[in-house]
Order: sequence, then structure tokens, then C-alpha cells
Amino acid sequence: MLKATLCALLLSAHSLHPNEGLIIHHQNKKIAEIQKEEYEIPLSSIPILNIDQYNTLLSTLEKQIYLPPANAYIGDYGQIIEEKVGVKLHREKFAHLFSHYFYNNKLKKMEIPTLPVHPRVDRDLLLQINIKMIGQYATYFNSRNASRTNNIILAAKEIDNTVVFPGELFSFNQSVGQRTTNRGFQRAPVIVRGELSEDIGGGICQVSSTLFNAVDQAGLSIIERYSHSKRVHYVPPGRDATVSWYGPDFVFQNPYTHPILLRAKVYGGQMVVKVLSSDEIDLEPRKVPKTDELEEDKQQLLQWMNER
Repeated sequence: MLKATLCALLLSAHSLHPNEGLIIHHQNKKIAEIQKEEYEIPLSSIPILNIDQYNTLLSTLEKQIYLPPANAYIGDYGQIIEEKVGVKLHREKFAHLFSHYFYNNKLKKMEIPTLPVHPRVDRDLLLQINIKMIGQYATYFNSRNASRTNNIILAAKEIDNTVVFPGELFSFNQSVGQRTTNRGFQRAPVIVRGELSEDIGGGICQVSSTLFNAVDQAGLSIIERYSHSKRVHYVPPGRDATVSWYGPDFVFQNPYTHPILLRAKVYGGQMVVKVLSSDEIDLEPRKVPKTDELEEDKQQLLQWMNER
């Protein structure tokens, strides 16, 4: 499209015009000023566009004006925070305007053309899927362990308000991201090859395990899950989901014809994940053992929590 536009205007150009600058505005503010000779290949008596220079200009302008969209989400008090539409460069319109400037010198100022970038999740969608709870699970931890609690809270925030569309895969590692000190994660107990150790992000496996049990109860398709090499006590045996940035992941798929919404919250020493969707969903739930069905003696569980 761009090459066709430029070629057509090139053929229609009968004479050269004095070189003039072009001022480019965005939202009535000057963001760039260019000169024709910077984008011209001086090989003949007619102007020839330097495509490499033009593409560099496009990339620069795109970075300057791009505004990412923001999904609608549910706030701390249950209110829906509306979505925000993003902005990107309209390449075809810009090519048309730039061609008039370059070949005909008929343009001295330009308001850069843009296109809206719509978010994946808007208010109307949330109103449709924040209705029926199809899965819920809770686990418990020692909130006095500040570093581990911090990591659990950070990981829970990353998956909270996530919408998984029909047929879409959810990856815990991709959703939470790499656990680094720059992102606020701290060193806390982890299980490595069956031994208790410490590492950045310790504790987030309780979030992934809680999530696993909630989505399993909701009848979602479990694609990838691994258990720890050592027994953990915040979920029943075999009901954990270990994760590591350079290792195992927890992945599930939404098999339903309606999107699902994940809510993940920490209340004191309780980690809670809820799965919600439309009241029209054709639900196929599964029974999962709850934490209060643990076979271990409650005193042993309390001791384990206090140690971590």
C-alpha cells in the first residue's frame, strides 16, 4: 500500500520544489520537525524516498505517541474501573500525508494520524462474567513471615482480575513474570530437590497451588502441572503446583464458550482464589479436597505454618 502510494505520486511529480521543513504535531503539541533532504536519495532530477530513513522515522514516531490500552478491572471495593482506549500511529494515513509533503511540498504542518487501540476487557464484559462463581479455593499461611507473605501478595496481585477467553491458555509464569528483587520479590523458603532452602520469590507456589485447585474445581483443562519434590502442607497430598521461572510452570486452558475471570486476594494469613463467569456457562465442575480435609493433625499443620 505504501509503495503503491509513493510510486503513484512519484510519477505525477513534474518538477522539484524548494526544500521545506515539516512540523509534526500530536494532540496540538510539536513532537518532530523534519527536512526533506534527510529522506531523499540524490540520484536523479526527481525526488526518490530513502525507505530506510522513512521507516526509522515511523518507528520513532510510533514510540513517541503509542499509548497502551488499559483493561477494565474490579477495584478493591467491588466497583468496576472502566477501560481506557489506547492510541497508535495510523501508518497508511501517515504515508499519504508524508507523500504529499515529500513529492509536492504542499504540506508544512501535520497532525499525526492515529488509530484507537481497544483493550481486551471492557466494562460490559466484566458485567457479564462477574456473576457466577464456578470455583473457589483457600489456603493458609503464617502471615508473620514477612518476606514470604510479601511474595504471596505480589503474585496474587499479578493474577487478580485476569480474564481467560474461550480456548485460551493461562500460564502462571507468564502472568506473574520473573521474580526479581527489582520487582519487589524477596528471599523466602523454597523446596529445591527435596530440600528446604531460600530463594527470591519463595512462597509463590502457594499461590499457584491455590489457583490450581480453584480452576480444577471449576472444570478448566489442566495442561501443565508439577508437584513439589517434597510434601507441602498448605494443600492435601498431590494437590500442589510448583512453579519456577526457569523450570516448571502451571498452565490451564479455558474449555468453555464463555470467558472466565480470576480473582486472587490475600486476607491476613489466607490466600483465596475465585473463578467467575457468566450465569449461562455450561459448567462441568470437579470435586477437589479442601484444606480442612487434610489428614495431618492440626497441631502439626500449625507448627509447620509457624516455622515458615
